[in-house]
Amino acid sequence: MKNKIIVTGGAGFIGSHLVERLLLRGDEVIVLDNLSSGKMDFLKEHSENPDFKFIRLDLLNFDDLKKTVKDADAVFHLAANPDVRLGVSDTRVHLEQNIMATYNLLEAMRINKIKNILFTSTSTVYGEATVIPTPEDYGPLVPISLYGASKLSCEALITSYSSTFDMNCWIFRFANIVGPRGTHGIIVDFINKLLKNPSSLEILGDGEQRKSYLHVYDCVEAMLFAIDNSNEMVNIFNIGSEDTISSTEIGRIVVEEMGLENVGFNYTGGSRGWKGDVPRMMLSIDKIKSLGWKPFHNSEKSVRDAARSLLDNG
Repeated sequence: MKNKIIVTGGAGFIGSHLVERLLLRGDEVIVLDNLSSGKMDFLKEHSENPDFKFIRLDLLNFDDLKKTVKDADAVFHLAANPDVRLGVSDTRVHLEQNIMATYNLLEAMRINKIKNILFTSTSTVYGEATVIPTPEDYGPLVPISLYGASKLSCEALITSYSSTFDMNCWIFRFANIVGPRGTHGIIVDFINKLLKNPSSLEILGDGEQRKSYLHVYDCVEAMLFAIDNSNEMVNIFNIGSEDTISSTEIGRIVVEEMGLENVGFNYTGGSRGWKGDVPRMMLSIDKIKSLGWKPFHNSEKSVRDAARSLLDNG
């Protein structure tokens, strides 16, 4: 019997890869996306698949959402505004598109008696952790960006709904996820800057920020593996690689993949790239490794493959 899976944000970067994987394993998949950042091009290969359906829907439209999720076996909730820096100039965007959207979804699930939710969170919920690699039980959680705060708020809503209404949840705290179809982040920024000026690359901060990067293929496999191998009411997992890479090293990789020479690096700001930026991040993935999963790509390989695929696909 096929599972009926709702994927919010399924036309986005990670969401479209997840949809592909769910269809390959035989699930019926319904994508809900308002296309504010997602792209129909990411899903076009599934248009003739009878197990695939796309519905353009904003999660803030509660009445339509409530009707649409009816009879689903599980919800993969990826819809969110992922732009960390945007919170500095627009303080409502993460409140509405992340927190309120998640509340509406949980309410729609409660009314329709849907018991399983899978949520993509972020390493930014940890703030500037003093323990690196950072484990899932690290605390207190003190996010320093409105994006991180919104994701932590969503986590709290999800765990409390799970306890109050007998639901099951899987929460995944991501490192930086990169790969084909990436639409934002440092690699995309560097490519766009070098296309405009091939002789100079602006790097926000001092270039010494070191973070963990993971290929999107590993990310999707990790999520599905964790779901299949854990069954608590509340399941929280870090997902990332086991090393870090600096902003300057990423710049060098992008320059190499673009075939450029004699590119000057221009550093702006201090140790922090922007307000809300966490200069050092590496997640402990011991918990998911104890279940038998480990990443295939390290940070360098993830970044290089992502840069290559983005350039190859325009």
